[in-house]
Amino acid sequence: MSVLGIGVDMVEVERIQHSLNRFGERFMKRVFTKGEIAYCVSMKFPARHFAARFAAKEAVSKAFGTGIGKAMGWRDIDVHKKESGEPFLVLHEGAETFAKERAMKSARISLSHTEHHAVAMIVIEG
Repeated sequence: MSVLGIGVDMVEVERIQHSLNRFGERFMKRVFTKGEIAYCVSMKFPARHFAARFAAKEAVSKAFGTGIGKAMGWRDIDVHKKESGEPFLVLHEGAETFAKERAMKSARISLSHTEHHAVAMIVIEG
């Protein structure tokens, strides 16, 4: 396999907390899938987990070279978690189309967060 794209993004947790406070459910439903919302709100510090998933979506769009917008939307990128804790992606609609067009075979993703920052890194292989 060869590397088709690499993406990284870092987000301030406070920025996501501000959006959650200001726009609440409207923000959550615009950016995150039902599964992501359920997971994040079940955690002690939801904003940290939302921020990590927000960073993951940005990193994926960068790895594909598109950014979030017309080609792929926020909810086209769905971050799941295995029982082991390892995150993995499920792509829908625009993101899934890009993956097929680019002959993506796998995506490796890593997430991390602190009280103040969340970071995501992705490698797309084909």
